[in-house]
Amino acid sequence: MVNVSMLSRFAVVGLVGLVTSSMVVAQAPTPEQMWEVIQQQQRTIEELKARLDETEKLAAENTEAVELTANVVEQVSVDVTRGSNALRDTSIGGYGELHYNNLSDNELADGVDDLDRTDFHRFVLFVGHEFTDRIRFFSELEVEHSLAGDGAPGEVELEQAWVELDLNDRHHLRAGLDILPIGIINPTHEPDTFFGVERNKVESEIIPATWWEAGLGMYGEIAPGWNYDAIIHSGLSMPTGGGSALRPRSGRLKVANADNLAFASTGRVRYTGIPGLELSVSGQYQSDITGTADNIDIDATLLETHLIWQHNSGLGLRALYARWDYGDDSALNTALFNAETLEGWYIEPSYRFNLSGTDWGSLGIFARYTQWDERNRVTGAHRFEEFEQITTGVNWWPHDTVVFKFDVQWENADGVVDRTLDGFNLVMGYQF
Repeated sequence: MVNVSMLSRFAVVGLVGLVTSSMVVAQAPTPEQMWEVIQQQQRTIEELKARLDETEKLAAENTEAVELTANVVEQVSVDVTRGSNALRDTSIGGYGELHYNNLSDNELADGVDDLDRTDFHRFVLFVGHEFTDRIRFFSELEVEHSLAGDGAPGEVELEQAWVELDLNDRHHLRAGLDILPIGIINPTHEPDTFFGVERNKVESEIIPATWWEAGLGMYGEIAPGWNYDAIIHSGLSMPTGGGSALRPRSGRLKVANADNLAFASTGRVRYTGIPGLELSVSGQYQSDITGTADNIDIDATLLETHLIWQHNSGLGLRALYARWDYGDDSALNTALFNAETLEGWYIEPSYRFNLSGTDWGSLGIFARYTQWDERNRVTGAHRFEEFEQITTGVNWWPHDTVVFKFDVQWENADGVVDRTLDGFNLVMGYQF
């Protein structure tokens, strides 16, 4: 007897096989369909190849652009580095002072020589540059009296422009336009560094500060605490006639087309081995202080010595003496000028103290006695007379390099003169 269940299974298996065979036969592509498929695949391959070529081209262009960008970035980096080094090695500074003078003339009652004046006396800019660790440059450009030009009261002046070379750690060579190392105010004349509104008369009439010349010199250290300066430089060309005859200040040519001058030499020895103390002696010789264009030959020697003492308690003292000795000439050995010598001196005690418990800086008080020779300025007279001035006042430093000053002055003269001035002065000064 045949098993029905087994027959059913064979029947199902046979049916499934028949259906599958029919489907395979039904799905088999014709040759035309195969050719179409092959052509479609070829078109796809060609399209992909074209896209690949375009991608490679773009990649090459991008690589070139990246290289160019890298070169530009590298150059910019070099330029920026050079620029930053130049800025790092270049320094800028300056100082300035605004004055107010209220002074009355004691000699004439008409008030012609009275002084009631506001003046931005000096505006100065410093520019320095370090070429290397051994070579440097420094310059000082000044505008005096705020306004320069035809008919204006002021002028633009180049007071310093020198290059300095370190020969070694102790000795240095300097060439160019430079301040002469004579006196206290001449080398250090920023308004926050001294007492009083106006620069003292000895260091403006006897030593014609600010006094700069063109020259070549050396400075350095002889021994610990002992320093020297030695310079050969252009000299003065003092007039021998007119209202400024034989006045040192009127002989400054300021290295501006300085014709017909005789060269001069200046030396200084300075001791600073004790904290707070400076002792200095300077000397200068000029073979013809009137210049070489006239027929008068006058040699001249300047001697200057000073003391600066600043105690840590705030007590201070400055004292200075300066003297010109003119050579033997008939124009000088008469009563017309009375100028075989010109000299002056001053002494200035002071006291500076901090304003404790506040942020208002420090305060200083001072008194100064000054005596000096100056042209008397009386019409028709030519002699130099001896003047004296007493000055006292106060400096207030709200910051170490910002100062406000007030002082009172009294003047007298031994002979007949046309002007002596009494009154008060004010100043605002700064340095940076």
